[in-house]
Amino acid sequence: MNRPKDIRKSVSKSYALAVEKSAGGTRACCPGPTPQGVLAVLAGYGREELAALPADAVANSFGCGNPVALAEIREGETVLDLGSGAGIDLLLAAKIAGPAGRVIGVDMTPAMIDRAKANAEAAGLANVEVREGIIEDVPVEGGSVDLVISNCVINLSPEKRKVFAELHRILRPGGRFSISDIVAKRIPAWVKELSPLYSSCITGAVSEGRYLAGLRKAGFVGVAVRDRLIYDAAQLLALLDSETAGSCCCGSETLSRTQAARVVAALGGKVASVRIVGRKRR
Repeated sequence: MNRPKDIRKSVSKSYALAVEKSAGGTRACCPGPTPQGVLAVLAGYGREELAALPADAVANSFGCGNPVALAEIREGETVLDLGSGAGIDLLLAAKIAGPAGRVIGVDMTPAMIDRAKANAEAAGLANVEVREGIIEDVPVEGGSVDLVISNCVINLSPEKRKVFAELHRILRPGGRFSISDIVAKRIPAWVKELSPLYSSCITGAVSEGRYLAGLRKAGFVGVAVRDRLIYDAAQLLALLDSETAGSCCCGSETLSRTQAARVVAALGGKVASVRIVGRKRR
């Protein structure tokens, strides 16, 4: 599976199944119920802000950070969420942008789009719009967005250069971004061959240096890492338990417990969640 279209199809299928399997509060490949919102708390969301959101948006959050935090969203701004999923960041951003603001979500998975729309309605937010599309070809007018947020999505793209170019296209002059994502260094070849790890944000991750260089090459300035969490073995296992249960194990291929333990042993200290900021020149 190396063609971009095939990768996107596989990832979309995995997350669609993740939503289906979370409906009952259990993960099919894990014994017993998985505590709802565990991954969201690990990602850095406060329990109080999570409590103010529809439970479905929290339960179906597969992010690795909180890109809304410290993004300095201003009332009345237009915000775009790339890979908006079930809508946790959409809703948080919409609350801050206020009625005069506009928050647009883009996702390629119909099941996620349906969830996001339902969650926005449940939250009583009329300033949210969700569109179907891919992040390599965003269905948004150029130069129309003040802020782009994204949460653990760009690492899944097999064409990151196109994503960075789209970020630059859709932002207004002076527009900015706040992206939470997974980066990794020195991933062993045998780990890359474990196809279930693509949907769990491991195989598609690039190094922090390569990620930042790609954004700068796209024309952004002020590119910097604001927050960084390097996963130790225990945190990586928690991430894999949540992510593989929510995505990898939903596909036709799954990781065994033995494989997961081997991956953790190989990648402990080599995988990090980072929040990257930058802006488009005025």
